[in-house]
Amino acid sequence: MTNQTIEADQPQIASPLKTPRAAALAGIVFSVLSIASLVLIHLSTPADPAKAGFWLHDPARRTAIAVALNLVPFAGIAFLWFLGVIRDRIGRHEDRFFATIFIGSGLLFVGMFFVAAGIEGGIITGESAKSFGSSAPGTLVLGRDVSSALINIYAVRMSAVFTLTTVTIARRTRIVARWLTYAGVAVALVLLIGTGISVWVELLFPAWILALSVDVLVAGRSAPITPAG
Repeated sequence: MTNQTIEADQPQIASPLKTPRAAALAGIVFSVLSIASLVLIHLSTPADPAKAGFWLHDPARRTAIAVALNLVPFAGIAFLWFLGVIRDRIGRHEDRFFATIFIGSGLLFVGMFFVAAGIEGGIITGESAKSFGSSAPGTLVLGRDVSSALINIYAVRMSAVFTLTTVTIARRTRIVARWLTYAGVAVALVLLIGTGISVWVELLFPAWILALSVDVLVAGRSAPITPAG
């Protein structure tokens, strides 16, 4: 018996779950929170790893970092909702191969984003408990280097994979404007090979997600999805 026959014999059960309309705002929330968090972190921490503990002595910098790190969990939650919104918009045209890469890269991005934020938070908490500056400088440098590598090397490249996969899905299902697919390819290429140019390159991903979310929100869920021929 073929797979088609098995699927045909199975009863079609309509899912009682429906995507909330408010979920369409998830990508916008993720973009705003992640951009705010990254900007606060970059402005409050020195670029020179040798000065890893300098910002810990400045109350304003510590407060800014604490605010940034507290935004990260909410940004991650919003991103998970965004994944669901895109899958819901794709609907029955979803391809298992691309869906696996789409979900996997998205989850890896969120996971590494959380771990990097956790390391930064651990540095602040540890130094606060020790009246600042009592830890070995090498420990602070190591913590900064690890969190920086997680974001700039691994998480950013996972975001590039996620962007390329989303662009491919969007092109085949025509769920977003064509210019967004071209912009997504450009963003993904920069994220893959241009992370060493500037730390601000990280902002390209949430900026593209913001544009994509606005496009999906404006288009609405009522628009028909026509697969490309």
